[in-house]
Amino acid sequence: MNLLKQIRMTRKNIGVRNSSSQTTANYCMNLVKSYDYENFLSTLLLKGKSRSCAFAVRSFNVEVARVAEQVSTKETGLMRMQFWEDALEKCFSGNCDKVPRHPVAIELFNAISRNKLSKRHLKNLILSRKEHFNLNTFHKLEDMETYSERSVSSVYYLILEGCDIRNINADHAASHLGKAQGIVQNLRCIPQCKNLNFVPLPQSILVKNNVSQEELLRHKSSQPLSDCVYEVATRAHQHLMKARSLQEKVPPEGRSVLLPAVATFAFLKRLENVNYDIFHPQLKARPWNLLFKMWFSNFKNKY
Repeated sequence: MNLLKQIRMTRKNIGVRNSSSQTTANYCMNLVKSYDYENFLSTLLLKGKSRSCAFAVRSFNVEVARVAEQVSTKETGLMRMQFWEDALEKCFSGNCDKVPRHPVAIELFNAISRNKLSKRHLKNLILSRKEHFNLNTFHKLEDMETYSERSVSSVYYLILEGCDIRNINADHAASHLGKAQGIVQNLRCIPQCKNLNFVPLPQSILVKNNVSQEELLRHKSSQPLSDCVYEVATRAHQHLMKARSLQEKVPPEGRSVLLPAVATFAFLKRLENVNYDIFHPQLKARPWNLLFKMWFSNFKNKY
């Protein structure tokens, strides 16, 4: 089956009460497709049990990442996070009867059972988001890097484990790629910062460039704001280049896990082309050739 057919055949709106393996797997695939499309494309290029594990991990990540968007109070958000913390403990119990009848929990249990995934990486996906509830901005760029390491790099560590790759160079590349992708994700959230009640640019950089948070909330483009975006984007680019510099040291079977580097680089390039105006309309469009670029990079066994 070719890649385009796989994309067309991912069906929407699959009921959560049917706990058959195929239905829960499709539910997780569609969840990632709906809320994490670029990573959905790259995950399709994985094979066999590695792809199943990746969709289980990424769907779990989507669930915990979306909690803040779905609730109106911190208390409600923490209750939902507690559900996933409890579910995670049950997934590691080895007893499928204890696992909640939620498709993501079922697939995560299967992935943990088959691949011996590390609990600490999965817990980091929850804890990083729980700590985020108490923040309305990052104080400095290093805080953004730390958050990205815990909330994005952890996903790569887990998928590498699902591919049976436990290699220090692969982990090193994953760490830098996760930081690059996490920083880029925060940049892409700037136009939605009012709805998110969170300012994704570090406060120290805004102060240094005399940019107020109000300018971000009013979507007011300016050269000082572009300077802020440039500084943050430059750090993301540095991490991305470091991840790519390790390419030859990463086991060949692990390089497809790091394919999101293609989408991360593509966004940074588009951002550069609009002079780091984060509100530019061109940044809203989804690149028509992204799938081909990922496929070609995968064909060359590069990221």
